[in-house]
Amino acid sequence: MNELLAVRRAAVLGAGVMGAQIAAHLVNAGIDTLLFELPGEGADPSAPARKAIAGLRKLEPSPLAEPAVAERLCAANYDTDLARLADCDLVIEAIAERLELKEALYRRIAPHLDEGAVLASNTSGLSIEALADSLPEPLRPRFCGVHFFNPPRYMHLVELIPADATDAALLDRLEAFLVSGLGKGVIRAKDTPNFIANRIGVFSLLAAMHHAEVLGISPDVVDKLTGPAIGRAKSATWRTADVVGLDTLAHVVDGSAARLTGDPWHAYLRLPEWLHQRIQAGALGQKTRAGVYRKDKRAGILVWDPRAGDYRPAEGQVDEQVQALLAIRDPAERLGELRRHEHPQAQFLWAIHRDLFHYAAVLLADIAETARDVDLAMRWGFGWHQGPFEIWQAAGWAAVREALQAEIAAGETLSFAPLPDWVERLDAVHGPQGSYSPALAKPVPQRELPVYRRQRVRPGVLGEFRPPAGETAWESEAVRLWSLDGEIGILSFKTAMHTVSDGVLKGTLEAVAIAEQRFPALVIWQDSEPFSVGANLKEVASELEQGHFEALEQVVERFQQATGALRRARIPVVAGLRGMALGGGCEYLMHCDRVVAALESYVGLVEVGVGLIPAGGGCKEMALRAARQAPDGDVQPYIQKAFEFLARGQVAKSAVQAQRAGLLRESDLVVMNPDEVLHVALWQARALAEAGYRPPAEDPVPVAGRDVLASLRTALVNMHAGGFISDYDYRVGSAVAEALCGGELDAGTPVSQQYLLDLERRLFVALLREEKTQQRIVHMLKTGKPLRN
Repeated sequence: MNELLAVRRAAVLGAGVMGAQIAAHLVNAGIDTLLFELPGEGADPSAPARKAIAGLRKLEPSPLAEPAVAERLCAANYDTDLARLADCDLVIEAIAERLELKEALYRRIAPHLDEGAVLASNTSGLSIEALADSLPEPLRPRFCGVHFFNPPRYMHLVELIPADATDAALLDRLEAFLVSGLGKGVIRAKDTPNFIANRIGVFSLLAAMHHAEVLGISPDVVDKLTGPAIGRAKSATWRTADVVGLDTLAHVVDGSAARLTGDPWHAYLRLPEWLHQRIQAGALGQKTRAGVYRKDKRAGILVWDPRAGDYRPAEGQVDEQVQALLAIRDPAERLGELRRHEHPQAQFLWAIHRDLFHYAAVLLADIAETARDVDLAMRWGFGWHQGPFEIWQAAGWAAVREALQAEIAAGETLSFAPLPDWVERLDAVHGPQGSYSPALAKPVPQRELPVYRRQRVRPGVLGEFRPPAGETAWESEAVRLWSLDGEIGILSFKTAMHTVSDGVLKGTLEAVAIAEQRFPALVIWQDSEPFSVGANLKEVASELEQGHFEALEQVVERFQQATGALRRARIPVVAGLRGMALGGGCEYLMHCDRVVAALESYVGLVEVGVGLIPAGGGCKEMALRAARQAPDGDVQPYIQKAFEFLARGQVAKSAVQAQRAGLLRESDLVVMNPDEVLHVALWQARALAEAGYRPPAEDPVPVAGRDVLASLRTALVNMHAGGFISDYDYRVGSAVAEALCGGELDAGTPVSQQYLLDLERRLFVALLREEKTQQRIVHMLKTGKPLRN
């Protein structure tokens, strides 16, 4: 039997926010999908579903990897199209969270499902067993809960919840499909209200709201304390509420309170009264442009002040002493100092951690198999850097346990529930043998399914065993050449954000030469995201400050030599891309024989943002690709497309978009799961080597020439006249056009690739000498934003 559920066609029932976006992600994965909605009035009963599909194109961030993939979505309705369910291998129900509505829908669809089709509910908290009871007996083994997180394309977590009758083998195959086919991190959850991530996550929000109210800490300060400062998402607490929708949050909290009457923390499953007043006033958050926060054209970002009963500028600050405590690197010392400090902000931070640890420990046995499941669910579903048990363990298991026990005894915690016995028995919850399972009373390793063999470096939690880091073949201060299996070489950068420093360039040249002697193929892969944010601007700025223009030109030449070495290597070179590949990072990709890219990859030649043009072979490569795409020799449409992308400094927001923009080739591979990139890249490199690899010939390039160059410059003149670009934008854009067109030559003139490299290098160095480019570089380093001067 295939280890991975074969899904040729799918259906999603319900075209609301979640249903439509789940359908969008299915088509991102190349699966033809039916999107069902209630029939509309008039000649087109599928109009409501069609409207939902059209709405997907307007959402930001986009649920579609590329607008054209929406063509694989087909609108359907429950009156005329139920028979089409017979062709679907997977049917996901995503209608309103009401048991009676779901049961009624299941009765309608059950007769139309294929005998092998899987039916799954995207419920966020209803009982899976109760839903299964409404199904015919033959269908129950093929039913389970599949809980996506919003937005489904971007949130890594999917909770998989079996009913008692769910077939175990089918569940394994479905997990494999979700992991490899849709790129998700799957956690098996127990059939309890709100499952794992929402159970812990909603409590953490409510605990923060409660303690903020008691300690008098305003919403804007709460968000500064509960975001990246403590390893959580930027949306923190109140911004998360606005994004979710205050009415939606109230519905979730009310539902939790109704279903969790026996929860020891039940009294705190409520929102502050002032938030209910905001909901009654119609201020529902981001969707109504006013909630806890509101944006004002003149005053900027405003925040609701519960005490004043009105909005005020969001200017709250973290106390300097508390900021200093948050900067302490040692987790045990940091949390201990926060507990001892008397400032309300410090007491707030200790309290929300203490109550989170308490809640997670008491609930663990009921909601999850292991502590790992809780930690990964919070990382993947809520964007936390570490889960609650990881934070506790890093802060010292015994010390935190003793503090918790003391404060429970003193009545300072939100609940008097005692800590489970296992908390006292353990020194750590995660270790080399795995993560603790209360049900088994021992550590349990990660789930071993065949699909996880594709994750060569599998994500885990703090303290768990990690596979060996491979054998180093050669290493410098900037790069490492190594191998996992002794067969294929892997080149990784050691610089911050994997910037392409001069050390990386020199290391690349050396590593390629060594790899040619020791390995049949080479993969470029980073052990963490991003792939590379491009050139090291600090190095560039330092050389500019000292007026070392000749040294900088030598670095640019070395950059071209490094990318050229990848292209001319005697062995195949494959890049494994996860995350961002900007500027020079993109140019590295463009010179590899193949790229294996995770769908969520963000690629761009963005040098214009600092007043420069691509000069590591990026312009040359775009001109070469345009020439190869033009079957009749008319390169203008392709050059025009490349020019618009480069001159605007655009970034492709998925690997599929990068292919459409020409930054990746159609022959490059897109995989759904970023953790599988290295596995697929190694196989691609091995296959190219086994096929008798030879480096590509450096054929002459017929240039677009002066006529296309004049056309592009005319477009720049019009943009300048309309006030869309500055004088200096025109100067930089003109350089981009010249590099892409090959300068003032006749159209179709064949030139060497080295000619194009020399041209882009000269233009790049000339821009470096310009004061306005230097200003743009300094501004980018200081603010992280481009300067229009």
